Amino acid sequence: MIAAARAPTSAARIAALPMYDLPGLEPANDALWRALARRLIAAGVEDVPEQLTRGASPTALWREPHLLLAQSCGYPLVTSLRGVVKVVATPRYRASGCRGVFSRSAIVVRLDHSAQTLADMRGSRCVINEPTSNSGMNLLRAAIAPLAAGQRFFRAVFVSGSHRESLRMVAAGEGDVAAIDCVTLEHLQRRDMGLAAAVRVLCWTVPSHSLPLVTSSDTDDATIAALRAALADVTADPSLASVRDALLIAGFDVPGETAYDCVLEIERCAIRLGYPQIC
Repeated sequence: MIAAARAPTSAARIAALPMYDLPGLEPANDALWRALARRLIAAGVEDVPEQLTRGASPTALWREPHLLLAQSCGYPLVTSLRGVVKVVATPRYRASGCRGVFSRSAIVVRLDHSAQTLADMRGSRCVINEPTSNSGMNLLRAAIAPLAAGQRFFRAVFVSGSHRESLRMVAAGEGDVAAIDCVTLEHLQRRDMGLAAAVRVLCWTVPSHSLPLVTSSDTDDATIAALRAALADVTADPSLASVRDALLIAGFDVPGETAYDCVLEIERCAIRLGYPQIC
């Protein structure tokens, strides 16, 4: 049975995997966490939560001083979360658009849209999941910047709140174009085929590092080492093969300290081209 959603408290450590916790994937995320938790407890880590936290804002989770493990977006990581969290690992995903620890976003339009290139979307309606999303905003902004020539490119820009909702809006004709994280898109192609089949990939963005796994900046080095060892162990455990397959996980790498600076460089490229915000 899937645990009921509960908000984080200040009394205990918390863990959350909200970024790919789509409908139908909750059991796999729960199984992954249980496997990690067992290994952390065996390694002597204290106050390991039994269950994943659900129902809390990712922004609130990232700033929790008792955060043991969560997924972050790469853009907040190098902007608002500097000094707030530490990177534990970067997942390697098995999804179209992924290569090693790098992933891209698929720029999608309705299946019957006449556009053949991204330039054809000038004057259209854009949908982004969040203004601070790397996959839904930053990578799309970088793709548009060379075409915009310092001018407004879209007729309107809507904020949907999630990649799935962005996809739904494009499929329903409420928007014309969106950048969808390729891991989310592959999950939806597996689990919401009707929605995924209503759009097509117009083009792909440049690659960027996949969503990092993070912990509070207060987490000590020994606990971070235990987290990394547990992630390596669940990658190699044959009994978890079906869990890894469901979550499209191929493994985890430990990135260098400056690995996610590429996210800022993608932003700087758009700024140098006179396109500092998606519009």
